[in-house]
Amino acid sequence: MKTPVFTGSGVAIITPFTNDFVDFVKFGELIEQQIAAGTSAIIVCGTTGEASTQTIPEHLATVEYAIKKADGRVKVIAGTGSNDTAHALMMSQNAEKSGADALLMVTPYYNKTTQRGLVKHFEYIADRVGIPIILYNIPGRTGMGFTAEAYRQLSKHPNINGVKEASGSIELINQTRLLCGDDFYIWSGDDSATVPIMSMGGVGVISVLANIMPAETAQLAQLCLDGKFSEAMQLQTKLYELMNTLFIETNPIPIKTAMNMMGMDVGHLRMPLCEMAPDNEKKLRDVLVKYGLIK
Repeated sequence: MKTPVFTGSGVAIITPFTNDFVDFVKFGELIEQQIAAGTSAIIVCGTTGEASTQTIPEHLATVEYAIKKADGRVKVIAGTGSNDTAHALMMSQNAEKSGADALLMVTPYYNKTTQRGLVKHFEYIADRVGIPIILYNIPGRTGMGFTAEAYRQLSKHPNINGVKEASGSIELINQTRLLCGDDFYIWSGDDSATVPIMSMGGVGVISVLANIMPAETAQLAQLCLDGKFSEAMQLQTKLYELMNTLFIETNPIPIKTAMNMMGMDVGHLRMPLCEMAPDNEKKLRDVLVKYGLIK
């Protein structure tokens, strides 16, 4: 029986940038804030961390820094997915050498391989690393997603721990639970889907919201783990407007903008991501005021 990499709330942490590299002083502050607030795992260099516009040296250094800063207090999961299998393997092996607890690997984007190719891609990497892999299903960004049958095949591999599910398909989760049973773990990849997915056996969330409300996100996930779904749904409903507003433009544009509005000074977005449209920025500011996060 496999053990889940983590349970509860994992933060898909942003990457704070200076003009030419990563702001590691600020990054360290953010990690400490997450640990203090009860976050169970730090997911570094994922979509929210703008990994797609990091250089290889930046990516490797960011993963290594997060591992050293966390110092075993929480799990550190490194985003190492790529549309190039060889590149994904290289990044994964480097993360493992740095001491990462697990890997988060998105489906190969742009190539749009077959389901057979998906299985071969992840099995190839899983055969060559010694730490768990969490698959990442987000077809809205990658152009392709998993079927439940592909999950079934991949669930047999001892190094494939489960999936971050951001497909929005409850039917897929139903099918996956049926085919894979209890030895393939599911994490919500959307804050607003946390309670539905965890009520179906999910073990946690990989959260964008946790960047600004880590304690509340941890509480939401813990209520689900405790089987208190009515209370969890009340909390999710309370947080829903903020969750939704953090996706009025492409992630991580709103969350990074929100953090800067809150005085967290996390730096700029990297092109081709850019500043929010003025009307959306006003909507975001108004919601942050409503939730008491800014005045």
